[in-house]
Amino acid sequence: MMSLKSKRELLEVVRPRYLKASKVEKQKMLDEFTSATGYHRKHAIRVLKNQVQVQNHLKGKTKTYQTIYRGEVVRALEQIWEIYGHLCSKRLQPFLPEAIKALERCQEIQLSKDTKELLSLAPPARAGVKISSASIDRCLCPVRIKTRHGLSTTKPGSLLKKSIPVRTFTEWSEEQPGFMEIDLVAHCGDSTAGQFLNTLTCTDVCTGWADITGLPRRSQEAVSEAIHLMRQRLPFPLLGIDSDNGSEFINDLLYRYCLDEKITFTRSRPYKKNDQAHVEQKNWSVIRHTVGYDRWETEQELALLESIYDDLRLYINFFQPSFKLMAKACTEPVEVNALATRPSNGMIQPGPLTSVYSNAKIFLWRPKHGS
Repeated sequence: MMSLKSKRELLEVVRPRYLKASKVEKQKMLDEFTSATGYHRKHAIRVLKNQVQVQNHLKGKTKTYQTIYRGEVVRALEQIWEIYGHLCSKRLQPFLPEAIKALERCQEIQLSKDTKELLSLAPPARAGVKISSASIDRCLCPVRIKTRHGLSTTKPGSLLKKSIPVRTFTEWSEEQPGFMEIDLVAHCGDSTAGQFLNTLTCTDVCTGWADITGLPRRSQEAVSEAIHLMRQRLPFPLLGIDSDNGSEFINDLLYRYCLDEKITFTRSRPYKKNDQAHVEQKNWSVIRHTVGYDRWETEQELALLESIYDDLRLYINFFQPSFKLMAKACTEPVEVNALATRPSNGMIQPGPLTSVYSNAKIFLWRPKHGS
């Protein structure tokens, strides 16, 4: 086997002839060169073409990058991320300037001028925030932990499957609030035996509005009562619900309730979780992040869960940014998704929905016009 020095000498001899050779001659020279050095053919082409790259590699020179986000910047980012409920970097990045202003106004954090500059808006020539979402992921990597997954307790209900249609992507108007995906989260710990508490999660497809309700048990009556309470809290009329195929949803009680109230009732395809992607995401980012995977089963724990949800509903709907697919364009040969975040880096202004929670004295995050 050739030594590194021998390969270097052979490379210096072959390269000038290779660069001047015809296509047929280059193929023959590559065959001989790869046979002698043991290089992969593609690697051999690269080293024969790029003299500067090879020289730097042989001299042990590598390109280094200066670390910009470290120390106080990382600590401040971790604190903001923790306060705002472990938001993903795509939602947190455009929200950073507003978050810093709000936290400083409430005296929750104190940042130096240099730190605020790195986490603030970029110059006008470059839109957005200086720090990218990828850099946020790298900074937060050490503090992020992998969590376990909850147990599935869905038991198919087959009596009314023919009466309740499967939802398709053309039936609902995603531009109109009121069409919600619903699902149950089981607080059963490591075992599904016995009675345990559940949470009904409802997510509006258009606005991302989320409503959560604690249930004492997994039953038709508890689900129907929770949906009735949820309707009273919504800032818009409930037009339709879409559930999985569990018997707690696919039953005569809820079916008749939707018929009487003129609510569109659809279901997802069996074993297709992505049919309910909006509510499944809330199950993780809202419920599991807040109450975890422990077992909850007593009346005292239900009262505690309801008190948590009273504040959590306001927090996730009024004080967290949302992230929504705004447009989709199909180009050959790939599909391009155009994403936008809400809110933008705008001012916090009272909105029309604040009248629903006027007693709580809160404000609705709203983007600037045209954002």
